[in-house]
Amino acid sequence: MSAYFKKSLSNRIFGIVNTVFWVLVMFLILYPLYLVIIASVSDPDAIVRGEVIWHPVDFSLMGYQAIFKYSELIRSYGNSIIYTFVSVILSIAITLCAAYTLSRPKFKGKALFNIYFVFTMFFNGGLIPTFLTLKDIKLYNTPFVIIFMGCVSVWNLMVARTFIQTSIPHELYEAAMLDGATHFQYFIQVVVPLSKTIIAVLAVYYGVAKWNDYFTGLVYLRDRSLYPLQTVLREVLATLQVDKSGDYMISMADSAASMAEATRIANVAKYCIIVVATGPVVILYAVMQKYFEKGVMIGSLKG
Repeated sequence: MSAYFKKSLSNRIFGIVNTVFWVLVMFLILYPLYLVIIASVSDPDAIVRGEVIWHPVDFSLMGYQAIFKYSELIRSYGNSIIYTFVSVILSIAITLCAAYTLSRPKFKGKALFNIYFVFTMFFNGGLIPTFLTLKDIKLYNTPFVIIFMGCVSVWNLMVARTFIQTSIPHELYEAAMLDGATHFQYFIQVVVPLSKTIIAVLAVYYGVAKWNDYFTGLVYLRDRSLYPLQTVLREVLATLQVDKSGDYMISMADSAASMAEATRIANVAKYCIIVVATGPVVILYAVMQKYFEKGVMIGSLKG
């Protein structure tokens, strides 16, 4: 009986310590996000003084007013939504097709293709050759350059291949072949319906990567009306910090008062930009959370 109580006591102690530990971990993860949100609606001077810790101080929407007065912001938001939506669908389609092909045991040359794909994870053609190639094939300064660049991640391809190999019984393939199904029919009617979990994982991975991509638009787009959100937000922050000649600033660009006001706005605008940029990503994860967690566990345990 005493051994039982000792074991029970040790279990309770472990449970308390474990709970406290994970509460601290959750706090360390969530507090920076909470701090960004409350700082974005606080007075810039309070942020500089370090008074914004647990709640907004002197509630102000100055930062949001500054960035949303930027004429290109709304259009770039729409551009990013379109780029991300189209690119995610295309990326998932190509990734699943390639993963299915590489998962076939009798696919000749599979090892060579695997080596080739893995090689591209560590080496690429470089910025200038890529730029010249895109210009030669008429993709430069078009929406397609945003959609096609980074369309397939080799890491995601390997995760999808592992999922198909380990989570879809080979007996289903044999049964489908006996019924006279082609590879395309088996892929569409069996593999895709059974791959909802990995599709959700790929959607989150590709969606976040495409949504956060500012560099592609910065380098490969000349037409500002095609800019994605992240590229515009980068310019907004740079403008608030350096250039005082925007519509939202007073015309006295060289005056000390104008520079001080620009600094105040920049202090709070950087937090507002984080909130504006991460909102859709948080919504995407919330929608895909159920499938995403399951898919990540499958990939980690069986990969």
